[in-house]
Parts: sequence; C-alpha cells; structure tokens
Amino acid sequence: MAELMPYLIPMPIILPAVAAAIALLLSRHPFGQRAVAFLTLLALIALNGAMIWWVDIEGAQTLQIGGWDAPIGITLVADRLSTIMLTVSAIVLFCVVWYAISQGIRDGGDDEPVAVFLPTYLLLSMGVNLSFLSGDLFNLYVGFEIFLVASYILLTLGASPSRVRAGVGYVMVSMASSMVFLFALALVYASVGTMNMAHIGLRMEDIPTGTRAAILGVLLVAFGIKAAVFPLDAWLPDSYPTAPSLVTAVFAGLLTKVGVYAIIRVRTVMFYDGSLDDLLMVVGLATMLMGILGAMAQADIKRLLSFTLVSHIGYMIFGVALGSPMGLSGAIFYAIHHILVQTALFLVVGLIERQAGTSSLRRLGSLAYISPVIAILYFIPAINLGGIPPFSGFIGKLILIQAGAREGGILSWLLIGGAIATSLLTLYTMILVWSKGFWRDRRDAPEGALALARPAPLAEVTDEVQFSDRDDVGRIPFGMVASTATLVAASVAVTIFAGPISDITTRSADSVSDPALYRSAVLGDNWDHPGRTLTPERLDNGGDARKEIAP
Repeated sequence: MAELMPYLIPMPIILPAVAAAIALLLSRHPFGQRAVAFLTLLALIALNGAMIWWVDIEGAQTLQIGGWDAPIGITLVADRLSTIMLTVSAIVLFCVVWYAISQGIRDGGDDEPVAVFLPTYLLLSMGVNLSFLSGDLFNLYVGFEIFLVASYILLTLGASPSRVRAGVGYVMVSMASSMVFLFALALVYASVGTMNMAHIGLRMEDIPTGTRAAILGVLLVAFGIKAAVFPLDAWLPDSYPTAPSLVTAVFAGLLTKVGVYAIIRVRTVMFYDGSLDDLLMVVGLATMLMGILGAMAQADIKRLLSFTLVSHIGYMIFGVALGSPMGLSGAIFYAIHHILVQTALFLVVGLIERQAGTSSLRRLGSLAYISPVIAILYFIPAINLGGIPPFSGFIGKLILIQAGAREGGILSWLLIGGAIATSLLTLYTMILVWSKGFWRDRRDAPEGALALARPAPLAEVTDEVQFSDRDDVGRIPFGMVASTATLVAASVAVTIFAGPISDITTRSADSVSDPALYRSAVLGDNWDHPGRTLTPERLDNGGDARKEIAP
C-alpha cells in the first residue's frame, strides 16, 4: 500500500482533467454531465483527506514526472501545507457544484451556455490543484493560467454587458499579473539557472541580498494581484459582484488563497531571509484597514462581502510577514477558516437573491421572518467572520495576535491594533447587513417597494435587480439550501475541531519554516547546505525526522 501512495499525488490534477473531457462529451446529456462533476469532486475530498493523513505521518512526498529527477524534471510535492489547501478547496468546490446543479446552474437569463459550465469548472479545479502541488515556478505559472482561462469563462457566463465589462477588466488585470510573473521567472532563471523551487532556494544563498530582494519583490507583485492585497486589490470589488453568486463564491473563497499560498511558498522555500517582511507587514495592515473601510460604504451585500474578502486577506499576510512558525500556523489556520466562511456567505447571498430578487440593502428587509433558514445560514458564518468567540474566526485571529505579540516590535503591535480594529468593524458590517436585510421590515427599506414590483422591459433590467423578473424568485431548491448548510457546518466544524486542526497547521508551519526539509524531500541527495550535512538516516519518517549534524 505504501508503494502505491506516491501515485496518489497527481490524482487531484488528473481526475478533474479527465472529468472535464468527459463532461464536455456529455454536453447533450445534462444528467450524465452533472453526475460526473458531482462524483469527481466528491472523490477528491476523500482522496485529499487521505493524502493529509499520509503526509502527516510520512512527511513530505514527491513524484518526479517522466522519470527525470529534480531539479531537471517536473516535480509534484505533497506536504502538509499543500494537502491541507487541496482538501479545503475540494470541500468548497464540491459544495459549490452541488449548489450549481441544484439551482439548474443558470443564474441569469435562459440563453446562458450552461453546457460549458461544468467542464470549465472542472478545469478550474485542475488549475487550482496544480498550483498547490507544483514544485517548480513554471508549473505554478501554468496552474495560474489554467484557472485564469476557466475563471474568465465562468465570470462572463451569460454575456450580460456588465459581466463582460467586469470580465474584460478581470482578464486585463490577470494578464498584467501573468506578465509580471513571467518577468519574475526570467529574473529567477537568469540568476540561478533553475525553476525548481527547492533548487532556487539553495542557489539564492549565493545571490547578492539586493538582487534577491528585487526578485522577491517582483514575485510578490505577481502573487499580490492574485491575492488582492492592497494596493493591488482595486480590480476585485468591481469584478466579483457582477458574476453569478455561485461563481463569486468559489472565486472569493478559493482563488485569492492560491495567491496567498504562493506567497507563503516563495517566502519559506526560496527567500527565507525575511528581507521584505517589514514591507509585507505594512501591506497586511493597509489591506485589512482599507478593505474593511470600503466594505462599510457599500449598499449591496455582494460588494460588501468583496471588500471584506480583501480585508481579511490582510490577516494571512500578517502571519506570513511575521516569519515565525506560530505566525505561519495562524496564517494557515485563518486561510482554512476564511475559505469556508467566505464561500458560505456568498452562497447565502445567492439564496437571498433567489428568495427576495435582489442583494441590495436598499431593497431588502424582513428576511428573518420570510425565510428563517436563510437567516440562520447567514448569521452563523457572519458572526464567525466577525470574530465572535468561540468561533474559528476568533481562534485564528487570537493565534495571529499571540504570534505578533511574541515577535514584538512597533510594526507587530501596529498590526495587532489593526487586526483588532478590523475585526470589530467586520462585526459591525455583518450586523449592519443583518439589521437591514433580515430584521428591518421590507416596507421600511428606501427602495423596498421597487424590489417588490416587477420591472417593465427585460432590456432595462440591470444585474442588480435582474432576479426580480424571474419566475423562480421565492422558490429555492432543497439542494441549494443543503449545500450551503453543509459548507456552514464545515465552517463550524473548524471551531469544534480547532485543537486537532491547529495541531496540524502547527506541524505544517514547522515543516514549512525549515527549508532543509523541503529540499531534502524534493532533491534527495542532490543538495548541499552550508553548515549542515544529512546523515544516512535521512529517509527516516519521510524527511520530518531527518538528523542534521554540524560538519
């Protein structure tokens, strides 16, 4: 059995790729197409969960594609960090596709090309999984490009003017990010002559400090756009709210975390000297504060949640910038929490639109009386995001605050103050949505009567109120509620099992914080680290119990 385990590593990439091809062939058979997507993503949850157990016991595992050893060949790396992200992303992708299938996929007009949705969605999953497993920068770039192409199709599904406009802006920003990434790849290869991340980290030790910092800065710009950190976040609140709610949910919950993952990986494997940590702290603080201040000014729930998404990316950047194992553990724990909670909230917005015909706070009200189930499904992740104890949002922030206090320094304390202020303001915005959308009588809303009335010609309907003209407003399929409830339950489970989850994120952070472990897993004997030599017991425990002795 142990001999077969390494062959599980490429499965999160191969399965969705094959399923996408099958789903495309079944485009004229909706039931078969949906069954393929549903079962594939369900299988990925079990597969990725098994991989977490495996690497937690055996240590980081690698697979060399095509028989070429690292650093020449393509290396896939499964360690605690990558398998954690794979598993959480599989849960989110499964719940969202369940939601999509239950609502009939369509989230707008009758002319939407729904046959391409599931194959594209599966390709998105493939690109995300490749990004998490890639052991070299070039294939990380390939993973980014795969989910970029898929996300553009999903974002513009239905081809309404506002969606195409937002999609063009999204693609332009993403292309700029890709060009910056390509430029960074050229700089890296010109400096060290390799794309393998473990090998890059080894050779970067011989590169002058200024050159290393410049290369890292270019990479951080590329990944910062993906992660939507300030000041590279302006594209997100304009792009996400116009997309269908189920698409916005997976984008908001998952795609930005791929950028955060890439930042963690390059910071810990290749540029572990911490030369730009102070800059990352400033960026994290600005991201938290500017994001939440933007959220407070919004009257539409989708835009409000898009700004809170930006804001809470700052917490993860905070943990990365600290550079300590505890800070990284907090960042990983908070990423798990935020992926689940943010996705759940966007799915709830889809339920609100289906129930009330709009997501505008100027037109909403009485939802707590009309649909108490939706009210509960909103309230739980909302207070979780706001950091109310004992929920996982509070636990993640507490870990980060403790890590910041342990590090000390002016910037750390400023970030602690910013994190507390952002948490309080997030709670304020979540309660504001509750009071206006759920608790207030809809007749008291400034435009409540407009939302209740059917607009005249369909041509005049904007994306914001298009649901008011549909016959299915007020009728919500059970699967939409069940999938949302499952994701809310998963977010609550992070609270219930916070101890074991925190333990594995701590072990993950400890492994990530020691680049020698990653190098040994990827390069085997083909590396040499100044000041330390691996003993013959290097294979013990897959790399996590490698003994090091001074020469």
